[in-house]
Amino acid sequence: MTERIVVKVDGGNIEKALRQWKRKFITQKVVEELRERTEYVKPSVKRRTQIKDAVYRQKKRTQSEKDK
Repeated sequence: MTERIVVKVDGGNIEKALRQWKRKFITQKVVEELRERTEYVKPSVKRRTQIKDAVYRQKKRTQSEKDK
């Protein structure tokens, strides 16, 4: 797991501290790492899904260029 996420509360402004914590939580990709660790995925399956996603993005990109 990654290191701890520490946010300082200035002047009792908890709302601002929560927003900072949430932003740091997302940028460090903690949620993605936790989801990946829930179950083991074989390297071949990872590659297959990456290729599948790349093909999908490419089709979407070419389709949006045709629409312009």
